[in-house]
Amino acid sequence: MDMVGGGAPKPVAVVVDDDFLIRMDVASTLEDAGFDTLEASDADKAITLLADTCESVALLFTDVQMPGSRDGFALAREVARRWPDIGIVVASGTRRPGPDEMPEGATFIAKPFGAETVHEHLCKVLPKERRPAPLKDRA
Repeated sequence: MDMVGGGAPKPVAVVVDDDFLIRMDVASTLEDAGFDTLEASDADKAITLLADTCESVALLFTDVQMPGSRDGFALAREVARRWPDIGIVVASGTRRPGPDEMPEGATFIAKPFGAETVHEHLCKVLPKERRPAPLKDRA
Protein backbone atom coordinates (compact mmCIF):
# COMPACT_ATOMS: atom_id res chain seq x y z
CA MET A 1 0.00 0.00 0.00
CA ASP A 2 1.23 3.46 -0.84
CA MET A 3 1.66 6.01 1.90
CA VAL A 4 0.60 9.63 1.82
CA GLY A 5 1.89 12.70 3.58
CA GLY A 6 2.91 11.68 7.10
CA GLY A 7 3.05 7.98 6.35
CA ALA A 8 -0.67 7.22 6.61
CA PRO A 9 -1.80 4.55 4.14
CA LYS A 10 -4.05 5.59 1.27
CA PRO A 11 -7.66 4.40 1.50
CA VAL A 12 -8.36 1.28 -0.54
CA ALA A 13 -11.05 0.89 -3.20
CA VAL A 14 -12.24 -2.46 -4.54
CA VAL A 15 -13.23 -2.26 -8.23
CA VAL A 16 -15.50 -5.03 -9.54
CA ASP A 17 -16.25 -5.40 -13.25
CA ASP A 18 -15.99 -8.38 -15.58
CA ASP A 19 -14.74 -6.15 -18.43
CA PHE A 20 -10.98 -5.79 -17.95
CA LEU A 21 -10.70 -2.47 -19.80
CA ILE A 22 -13.53 -0.84 -17.85
CA ARG A 23 -12.11 -2.21 -14.59
CA MET A 24 -8.69 -0.81 -15.48
CA ASP A 25 -10.18 2.59 -16.42
CA VAL A 26 -12.18 2.84 -13.17
CA ALA A 27 -9.14 1.77 -11.13
CA SER A 28 -7.07 4.49 -12.83
CA THR A 29 -9.76 7.11 -12.07
CA LEU A 30 -9.83 6.04 -8.41
CA GLU A 31 -6.03 6.01 -8.17
CA ASP A 32 -6.00 9.58 -9.55
CA ALA A 33 -8.47 10.46 -6.76
CA GLY A 34 -6.01 9.15 -4.14
CA PHE A 35 -7.00 5.50 -3.61
CA ASP A 36 -5.01 2.31 -3.74
CA THR A 37 -7.10 -0.17 -5.74
CA LEU A 38 -7.79 -3.87 -5.67
CA GLU A 39 -9.63 -5.49 -8.56
CA ALA A 40 -12.07 -8.39 -8.95
CA SER A 41 -13.84 -9.70 -12.05
CA ASP A 42 -17.01 -10.84 -10.27
CA ALA A 43 -18.93 -10.53 -7.00
CA ASP A 44 -17.69 -13.84 -5.56
CA LYS A 45 -14.04 -12.82 -6.00
CA ALA A 46 -14.86 -9.40 -4.53
CA ILE A 47 -16.39 -10.96 -1.38
CA THR A 48 -13.27 -13.11 -0.90
CA LEU A 49 -11.04 -10.06 -1.40
CA LEU A 50 -13.11 -7.99 1.04
CA ALA A 51 -13.11 -10.73 3.67
CA ASP A 52 -9.29 -10.67 3.56
CA THR A 53 -8.83 -6.89 3.48
CA CYS A 54 -12.04 -5.27 4.80
CA GLU A 55 -10.35 -3.26 7.56
CA SER A 56 -8.40 -1.22 4.98
CA VAL A 57 -11.19 -0.86 2.37
CA ALA A 58 -13.07 2.45 2.21
CA LEU A 59 -14.92 1.99 -1.10
CA LEU A 60 -16.61 -0.62 -3.28
CA PHE A 61 -17.11 0.40 -6.92
CA THR A 62 -19.07 -2.30 -8.74
CA ASP A 63 -20.66 -2.97 -12.09
CA VAL A 64 -24.14 -4.54 -12.08
CA GLN A 65 -24.06 -7.26 -14.74
CA MET A 66 -21.34 -9.84 -14.12
CA PRO A 67 -20.96 -13.60 -14.26
CA GLY A 68 -21.19 -15.55 -11.02
CA SER A 69 -23.70 -16.14 -8.27
CA ARG A 70 -24.74 -12.49 -7.75
CA ASP A 71 -24.98 -9.24 -9.63
CA GLY A 72 -23.62 -5.87 -8.50
CA PHE A 73 -26.83 -4.93 -6.68
CA ALA A 74 -26.68 -8.13 -4.59
CA LEU A 75 -22.97 -7.52 -3.96
CA ALA A 76 -23.69 -3.96 -2.83
CA ARG A 77 -26.39 -5.15 -0.41
CA GLU A 78 -24.12 -7.85 1.04
CA VAL A 79 -21.20 -5.45 1.48
CA ALA A 80 -23.49 -2.89 3.17
CA ARG A 81 -24.74 -5.58 5.55
CA ARG A 82 -21.34 -7.12 6.37
CA TRP A 83 -19.13 -4.02 6.24
CA PRO A 84 -21.34 -0.96 6.84
CA ASP A 85 -18.38 1.47 6.91
CA ILE A 86 -17.52 0.81 3.24
CA GLY A 87 -18.86 3.42 0.80
CA ILE A 88 -20.60 1.91 -2.22
CA VAL A 89 -20.91 3.09 -5.83
CA VAL A 90 -22.84 0.91 -8.32
CA ALA A 91 -22.52 1.51 -12.08
CA SER A 92 -24.35 0.16 -15.12
CA GLY A 93 -24.93 1.05 -18.73
CA THR A 94 -27.96 -1.18 -19.10
CA ARG A 95 -29.81 -1.51 -15.78
CA ARG A 96 -31.15 1.06 -13.36
CA PRO A 97 -31.81 0.15 -9.73
CA GLY A 98 -35.33 -0.84 -8.87
CA PRO A 99 -37.00 -0.45 -5.47
CA ASP A 100 -34.88 -1.93 -2.67
CA GLU A 101 -32.04 -3.01 -5.01
CA MET A 102 -29.59 -0.43 -3.65
CA PRO A 103 -28.49 -0.41 -0.01
CA GLU A 104 -29.05 2.75 1.99
CA GLY A 105 -26.24 5.27 1.50
CA ALA A 106 -25.04 3.77 -1.81
CA THR A 107 -25.06 5.76 -5.04
CA PHE A 108 -25.67 4.79 -8.68
CA ILE A 109 -23.79 6.00 -11.78
CA ALA A 110 -25.05 5.41 -15.33
CA LYS A 111 -22.37 4.36 -17.83
CA PRO A 112 -20.62 5.92 -19.63
CA PHE A 113 -19.23 8.30 -17.03
CA GLY A 114 -16.20 10.56 -16.64
CA ALA A 115 -13.80 11.11 -13.77
CA GLU A 116 -15.60 14.23 -12.53
CA THR A 117 -18.87 12.29 -12.16
CA VAL A 118 -17.04 9.53 -10.27
CA HIS A 119 -15.45 12.08 -7.92
CA GLU A 120 -18.86 13.69 -7.23
CA HIS A 121 -20.34 10.30 -6.31
CA LEU A 122 -17.35 9.43 -4.11
CA CYS A 123 -18.00 12.58 -2.10
CA LYS A 124 -21.64 11.49 -1.65
CA VAL A 125 -20.76 8.08 -0.19
CA LEU A 126 -17.59 8.85 1.78
CA PRO A 127 -17.51 11.13 4.81
CA LYS A 128 -14.67 13.68 4.66
CA GLU A 129 -12.53 11.74 7.15
CA ARG A 130 -12.61 8.64 4.89
CA ARG A 131 -11.79 10.46 1.65
CA PRO A 132 -8.30 10.44 0.15
CA ALA A 133 -6.44 13.77 0.20
CA PRO A 134 -7.42 14.89 -3.36
CA LEU A 135 -11.13 14.68 -2.42
CA LYS A 136 -11.01 16.06 1.14
CA ASP A 137 -11.84 19.66 0.23
CA ARG A 138 -14.69 18.87 -2.15
CA ALA A 139 -18.29 19.52 -1.16
